[in-house]
Amino acid sequence: WRIVLPEGYGETALTAAKDFQDYLFVSMGVSVLVCGPEQNGGEKTVMLTVAPGMEQDYVITIGDAVTIAARDERGLAQGLYCLEDRMNIRRAPFFKRETISHRFLFSPRMIHSGYGLDEYPDEHLSAIAHAGMDAILVFVKGINATPSGFLDFNELISRAAKYGLDVYAYSYLVSEMHPEEEGAQEFYDKLYGSLFEACPGFKGIILVGESVGFPSNDPHVTPKNMAKSADGIPHGKPRPGWWPCEDYPQWLECVKRAVRRHKKDADIVFWTYNWGYVSEEERLKLIRSLPTDISLQATYEMFESYPAGKITETCADYTLAFAGPGQYFASEAKAAAERGIRLYAMTNTGGMTWDMGTIPYEPMPQQWMERYRGLREANEKWGLCGLMESHHYGFWPSFIGDLAKQAFIAENDSMEESLMDVLRARFGEGNEDKICRALELWSEAIRRYTPSDADQYGAFRIGPSYPLCLIKEIKPPSESFAHFGNGIVEVLYPADYSPTNALPCGRGMLPSLRLAGEIASLEEMFRLMEEGARLLKEVAAPNRELLYLTNLGEYICCCVQTGIHAKQWYSLTSKLKAEEKREAVRAYLEDIKALIAAERKNAERALDLV
Repeated sequence: WRIVLPEGYGETALTAAKDFQDYLFVSMGVSVLVCGPEQNGGEKTVMLTVAPGMEQDYVITIGDAVTIAARDERGLAQGLYCLEDRMNIRRAPFFKRETISHRFLFSPRMIHSGYGLDEYPDEHLSAIAHAGMDAILVFVKGINATPSGFLDFNELISRAAKYGLDVYAYSYLVSEMHPEEEGAQEFYDKLYGSLFEACPGFKGIILVGESVGFPSNDPHVTPKNMAKSADGIPHGKPRPGWWPCEDYPQWLECVKRAVRRHKKDADIVFWTYNWGYVSEEERLKLIRSLPTDISLQATYEMFESYPAGKITETCADYTLAFAGPGQYFASEAKAAAERGIRLYAMTNTGGMTWDMGTIPYEPMPQQWMERYRGLREANEKWGLCGLMESHHYGFWPSFIGDLAKQAFIAENDSMEESLMDVLRARFGEGNEDKICRALELWSEAIRRYTPSDADQYGAFRIGPSYPLCLIKEIKPPSESFAHFGNGIVEVLYPADYSPTNALPCGRGMLPSLRLAGEIASLEEMFRLMEEGARLLKEVAAPNRELLYLTNLGEYICCCVQTGIHAKQWYSLTSKLKAEEKREAVRAYLEDIKALIAAERKNAERALDLV
């Protein structure tokens, strides 16, 4: 067989053709040639053809020859990956004679690196592209500068392009001037314009309130980002990054002019992450004043409050516990559609939310499928067209990524069938039903998770190495390359639930009112996770992928147990500190020592799994 490149082919088509050649040789034991366009025609040929203006991303026609026609070279690459997916399911180098026509619902599909912060070796870029994503994210503090140090942006942009990936700059460029100040445009020309002048290959830039430090004049916020006035008394107002300030449109115009002076089609992405807690009236007032030639990004499930038994839970940060969409997203999506603003969503569909900080991905496909269905509906109702699929944690190649890729193809009629195909491809044939049942239990388990700040920034962020502190805060060491380190880790169960707090936890019930309910919910989560892991252990002759999946499920059990212990610790130590009777104090101390012993045993179990 021969793989024939298209006329005038570039690096993206060549890289994809070589990848397919390598796949066939390594995975299927088949040796094929990669040829130039002059070798076209005939049977036993995989013909690659670029047809600009096609409605579909690619069309594959399989007969005595295989033809892939695509609107661009990225489509050709995805067509070849589709053939790989089909062979993975069949576990052999054979196809049905058919025509496969695919259109992707979302672009961009943006992802952070899961290999290391802002680190993208070629193998990881290839894995990202194979998962159907088409853009990567880099934190930017200046030209070739990230929070971790030097990075040659143009070199990364060039390498990513070979795999059909755009690169977005995630702005950490601090705005020190208000647009109305004298010299403001010159300042932003230097701050943002110089970046795109030096690196015109950036596809666009992500702008989020807490990261850009906009010095707003809105009366609702602190002046010049100052938390306290000159006399040291707190203002009692949020910083501009945490409020939909009325002068954000002015600032956006300044940034937009600076960037598009050097790249006319740059995608300016304005993300409303930080003010989901604010009233709908205030949020939509800002959206209705935004320029329409930008992209609006809203977070999909955050800030949502929902009943969980006898208590009310609030999605403090990104979570899979609530499939979404949240009211915050729906309201802003509708407003964006009414104004004709291009709409993106922060969805974490790369496979990892902020529910647990020490796992590679969340293996709960049925709950992910609920999110995928909501995203497809948002595409139809409000024109949702782009996704940010992770923040910080990045992307770990897994069967969840495989499933998302299939779910975001317009022609996909059945996610359930896609799931069974993915399970066969990853874990082998003959055990799909049992594996699927185990994963259903895990999907039910994640719905029992408690997505509070106390959990997401505490025990679940650290996992079974979480320290149970009585008075003094003792944080585990963090690696130098870990963004934020332990800066946003709480090792004393946070009890600050002030209603004036401008963060989601400010809307939560008091711990005394919800701890018992949350512990009961997590105990049910633990039971469901253990039952699912037990089912997976019953599979005869598991392959390595299935052994890793089982191990991951058991490790999540350890994380859940730590989460339960952290809540019990808070309850016991709180009672201890308020107790006046000596005998009662001694009883509490015995309970506390027993809890320490139980958590030590849990941590030892986790060590074996790690």
